[in-house]
Amino acid sequence: MRVVFMGTPEFAVQSAETIRSVGHDVQAVFTKPDKPKNRGKQIMMSPVKEWALKHDIPVYQPKSLRKGDDAAESLQILREINPDVIVVIAYGQILPKEVLELPKYGCINVHASILPRYRGAAPIQRSIQDGCTETGVTTMKMDEGIDTGDYIMRRKVDIPNDMTGTELTKALSQCGAELIAETLCKLENNTAQFWKQEYCEDATYAQMITKEELHIDFSKPAKYVYDTIRAMADEPCCYTFLDGKRIKVYRARLNGHVSKLSAGTVEDEKTFSIVCGDGNCVELTEICPEGGKRMSADAFLRGKKLQKGATVE
Repeated sequence: MRVVFMGTPEFAVQSAETIRSVGHDVQAVFTKPDKPKNRGKQIMMSPVKEWALKHDIPVYQPKSLRKGDDAAESLQILREINPDVIVVIAYGQILPKEVLELPKYGCINVHASILPRYRGAAPIQRSIQDGCTETGVTTMKMDEGIDTGDYIMRRKVDIPNDMTGTELTKALSQCGAELIAETLCKLENNTAQFWKQEYCEDATYAQMITKEELHIDFSKPAKYVYDTIRAMADEPCCYTFLDGKRIKVYRARLNGHVSKLSAGTVEDEKTFSIVCGDGNCVELTEICPEGGKRMSADAFLRGKKLQKGATVE
């Protein structure tokens, strides 16, 4: 099939590669505009753009598909390409009706949850943060709503209780690549079935992650704090402050300690173990101190003596 691929992050790359490797003709890639990143504000292209350029696939980076000159030009480009299908994976833009209705088989989205649960921008992190033991991938024919279209295929993926957001992203990326290949095969063979999303009391909108919520709130129960830390690892990464200096927290564990000390207090000077709101403790095991490098908490404590009763903020 003639395919236009719309996606931006690393999560989408494996699906793009799989679509191409099984024989579909990727005519063009649409991805978010390049943007400055890191301390040096170096302009960085998206992982999907890097993949497309590697394979000499034309790349388009409109600021918007819904308004302005970019939208009109993009619609004209898509009409000229006349794709059989548009595959959309974590693109980061809302598609207008004119684009949704343009391809023969419509616009097919690969979404990192078992819809209707976790519609929205951050389904991977929110599923871990909420303590879920499983999630999955859904392929869906897009409509004008946010993740509300009829689904075609769904596949579950387990979430072990120590899995991080980075690890789950990789697992779902692999699952999504397999699922979109199967979905396109069904569409091409006219064997695809479309199912209305059933009503679900647990349906959740996965809000975009904010910088404010990355600041660890130790007044919450220990399990929630632990799940939030692993959900945000390794990117965008939670943090706390010790002696006024920021410390990024990449890994933690529930160590079973129970304390009568106040939330946010160091419970044991031999470990970076912090009391949470329910009295249980979260032990920070891998961190990055401000101005330093990523290291184990043990390495950090060899150079920084903690006192029981010290507080993080």
